[in-house]
Amino acid sequence: MSVFSWMTAGESHGKGLTAVVTGVPAGLPLEAKDVDHDLARRQLGYGRGGRMKIEQDAAEFLSGVRAGLALGSPIAMWVRNRDWENWEKVMSPDPDALLDKRTLTRPRPGHADLPGGIKYHHTDLRNVLERASARETAARVAVGGVAKRLLDEFGVSVFSVVTQIGPVRADVDVNALTDNAAFDDSPLRCPDKDAEARMTECIDNAQQHGDTVGGVVTVVARGVPIGLGSHVSWDRKLDARVAAAMMSIQAIKGVSIGLGFDSATLPGSQAHDEIFYENDERSFYRETNRAGGLEGGVTNGMPIVAHIAMKPLSTLARPLRSVDFNTKEPFVAQKERTDSCAVPAAGVVGESMLAIVLADAWLEKFGGDSLDEVRRNFEGYQAYVRDL
Repeated sequence: MSVFSWMTAGESHGKGLTAVVTGVPAGLPLEAKDVDHDLARRQLGYGRGGRMKIEQDAAEFLSGVRAGLALGSPIAMWVRNRDWENWEKVMSPDPDALLDKRTLTRPRPGHADLPGGIKYHHTDLRNVLERASARETAARVAVGGVAKRLLDEFGVSVFSVVTQIGPVRADVDVNALTDNAAFDDSPLRCPDKDAEARMTECIDNAQQHGDTVGGVVTVVARGVPIGLGSHVSWDRKLDARVAAAMMSIQAIKGVSIGLGFDSATLPGSQAHDEIFYENDERSFYRETNRAGGLEGGVTNGMPIVAHIAMKPLSTLARPLRSVDFNTKEPFVAQKERTDSCAVPAAGVVGESMLAIVLADAWLEKFGGDSLDEVRRNFEGYQAYVRDL
């Protein structure tokens, strides 16, 4: 069972999104701005669609925080959907909702529409779309803001960088990056400006053809100590937990850590990180990070490096062929509002998911009811590692 546990609720065009987090130690400094920063970042990026012009996401704490400090009780957060006013009669929870308005019966290839409709016995596939939508990630990012705030207390930072859009790959030395500040204001959050220019051309070309484009984001966590996760059981291995968290993000189809699939092409002498020791604060250390900070399901003290592959979004301006769910007649799939590219936003969501996994593993290892207790446990462990 997770120590830092969470869930989200809400539909894309419902009143709003709710996130509930438990396990946050009492005394953690926490304000809305700690969450709102990443909520704003999630809405940016070249290739975003009309929904981002409507929403101006901000979180409201409903419980669990008083006078800027976590109470140790469940934290509930609310992110309002500004578009609700245009959908209130359609998405109303009341029995008189206008169910015949904006009905979806033409499932989109690549989306949850068809399998979700069959599984839950819906004839209006909007009941699937509304929850499966990536709009849900706003609530995840709110949870991630809480997780990041906890990790920041101990010097752990999490950031992401776009390394590929469509076939265009950037030349990025991830080991040389320390945070988001250097490239967060750029259109695609990519440090390689030559590649970024070609990436925007790739997105423009997709837009002109009514198409969408995917890409790859690298998510990094720095300052992670040795010993988070465990080798003793499959469900405690931290690399497995990171991979599962990343794969749960809408439209993510692949995850690799460190060298990932590239390690399969190398001899062992070039795939692993040699171990060194100095009798100082470093203790055991590595000069390379091919493992991406994880060995045997346990952090090894190097930065965690995870690469996530996002498929092109399944809602197209020029829809693919499909079959009406009710009549079984062939149609082009129903068109909904969409982005042509949401890869930079996926990076922000990936940061949140990595931070959530690390916060859970952190409290699993150093947990306590208050922030002071967690700090004592962490500092005692760090002293043990230094004295080895």
